[in-house]
Amino acid sequence: MMQVNEFTGKNVLVLGLARSGRAVALLLDRFGANVTVNEGQALEDSPQAQELLEKGIRVVAGGHPLELLDEGFDLMVKNPGIPYSHPMVVRAKELGFPIWTEVEVASRLYSHAIIGITGSNGKTTTTMMVAAILEEAGRQPVLAGNIGYPASEVLPEVTEEQQVVMELSSFQLMGVESFHPHIAVINNILPSHLDYHESFEEYRDAKWAIQSQMTADDFLILNWNQALSQDLAKETQAQVLVFSTKEKVDGAYLDEGHLVYKGERIMPAVELGVPGEHNVENALAAILVVKQLGVENEAITRALSTFSGVKHRLQEVGEINGIRFYNDSKSTNILATQKALSGFDNSKVILIAGGLDRGNDLSELLPDIHGLKAMVLLGQVAPRLEVLAKEAGVASYPASEVAAATNIAFDLAQKGDVVLFSPANASWDMYKNFEERGEVFLKAVKELE
Repeated sequence: MMQVNEFTGKNVLVLGLARSGRAVALLLDRFGANVTVNEGQALEDSPQAQELLEKGIRVVAGGHPLELLDEGFDLMVKNPGIPYSHPMVVRAKELGFPIWTEVEVASRLYSHAIIGITGSNGKTTTTMMVAAILEEAGRQPVLAGNIGYPASEVLPEVTEEQQVVMELSSFQLMGVESFHPHIAVINNILPSHLDYHESFEEYRDAKWAIQSQMTADDFLILNWNQALSQDLAKETQAQVLVFSTKEKVDGAYLDEGHLVYKGERIMPAVELGVPGEHNVENALAAILVVKQLGVENEAITRALSTFSGVKHRLQEVGEINGIRFYNDSKSTNILATQKALSGFDNSKVILIAGGLDRGNDLSELLPDIHGLKAMVLLGQVAPRLEVLAKEAGVASYPASEVAAATNIAFDLAQKGDVVLFSPANASWDMYKNFEERGEVFLKAVKELE
């Protein structure tokens, strides 16, 4: 549903393109804003910039000239990946005009009821679980946000019969002011992206911004396993709903191996289509969401029992000679790998790990790697992981890159074993992103067949 258009005649600078920048530039132009796009890539290297030029939108490409900001803009819409330390953003702050992400722009123009999902780990899986359940229940879910579908592209096409399910990163949430989901989920808040955020406090505040405009008519879903969530629950106007795998709560919880909602057994946890304690948490969060929308247990059970996971997030790749392969390239921090390992018998796991060395305290991983059959180590952090493996009494093997690591792991494995690619580190020392890294693993497994 269309809201009041506040952008007609406004001078807006869109900083950075990619898919979200293109989408918001087109949307603002459609609603009468005077749009200037500033893209760091040279014009000849950016098909998106060329497309916008052809549509009559001004593009300044090939650099970020600070003098551009002296032209009297009313607003900057920043690509979420551009840090607030970028000179253009710093100058915009000094000039005092708002700096938003495209989620804010789209939500100001369209009043759809939104399910917003964020968290340090599990937000993509929870988003996909919610969508799968709603699809099973005939509710026509539409995915948006950090999952790859910009809100500025999606929301204009949504009908009243459809339900928007939006994954939101801390980068996106730092640039919202009036964004107002009807149901919000914060899976967990743990130290992450501290190379982007100046502190854990800033990161926490970015995640917490998801509920800043929520009222007593809205629902905020929190992980009661976290003390931080229990503290934050006191600071919101929304109705708080909680989930836990450790205790019975007034919400969704794990009890005697069953997923339970307010005393009502939904399904056995072992029947979830994806393994791991973290996926039990994700499923409980998803159940809380859909229960507020009146979805029946049968649809929940059918969807969650057949849910096969998200690409690059503990994705079951297949089986070769009785050896199972899992692609968890999206595990870019220690907690994600800890959660992944929780779903397996360590004695049958060959773990492929490693990547960018951010200086994290790797000792947190020590209890989780005890008893592993072997580790294959990659990237900058490999020497430190080798020390950790030795301390845990686990044999480790170096590898030059992911395909080589996959071959080494396959040679080490026997029938009944699992090769788990869960790096626990970012990809940027060797690959452009975790998706590219995961695709290399998938290709390497395919070539083993």
